[in-house]
Amino acid sequence: MAGTLFIVATPIGNLADFSERGITTLRNVAVVYAEDTRHSRVLLDHFGIATPLRSLHEHNEAARSAEVQAALERGDDVALLTDAGTPAVSDPGAEVVRRLAASAAQVTPIPGASALTAALSVAGFPVGEAGVWFIEFLPSKGSERAATVAAVVAHPGVVVFFEAPHRLAAALRALATLQPTREACACRELTKMHEEVRRGTLAQLAEWAEAIEPRGELTLVLGPFALPHVPPEEAAIDAALGRCLDAGLSARDAATAVAAMLELPRRLVYGRCQKLRHES
Repeated sequence: MAGTLFIVATPIGNLADFSERGITTLRNVAVVYAEDTRHSRVLLDHFGIATPLRSLHEHNEAARSAEVQAALERGDDVALLTDAGTPAVSDPGAEVVRRLAASAAQVTPIPGASALTAALSVAGFPVGEAGVWFIEFLPSKGSERAATVAAVVAHPGVVVFFEAPHRLAAALRALATLQPTREACACRELTKMHEEVRRGTLAQLAEWAEAIEPRGELTLVLGPFALPHVPPEEAAIDAALGRCLDAGLSARDAATAVAAMLELPRRLVYGRCQKLRHES
């Protein structure tokens, strides 16, 4: 393919953050695909860019991917934008990139603003060996939400997710109930006039969120958390017991099976099983 798809990061609030390379790219491509053409038109007009705009969002990404591919095959350069930040990072774009990558098309990033990296940079938490886990948004309710919250508090490294203002207090309270002393950083309206970066424990941030009416998009960063040490032999017992219990075995039968499998005293394994059931 002769054309190139440019993945262009746009400001997350402050228009002065837009790079010269991003502006030049939008001026030179044949067409710009945007998550919301009305939103992106304001950006293009601000910088005097008259390039045609077409929509590409979560409801039409599959169909638009074929259009983008056809444009590249004609030799046209194309740019992809989302409303703010970097496309395909918790925003539309991943599907079209996957399709074009599979067809050996040229896909080039024009880096720039990202709420994810901006929040990490001001949170002040060391990444360490456990790394950073980015989960976009917590599920809104039900067992999926409970499972995700449990996974977050079990992760020893840095965790980052976005949250809507009307759900912030509930999200922080759910996390604080399980891990009240974990350090965290709430970043609100990054790069905008009312930017706020608030640090504290999850319990402190939950109290703050419950006492106010937060406005604007938020990025939450949870610091690393030292989990209780479980000796390797106990971890092996726990994993085996968990599989047996999940399969529907009673505590007595699970303990018998695991004791035989790991060649351990049944009384030891049964006691561990009772402790796990009590903790759960």
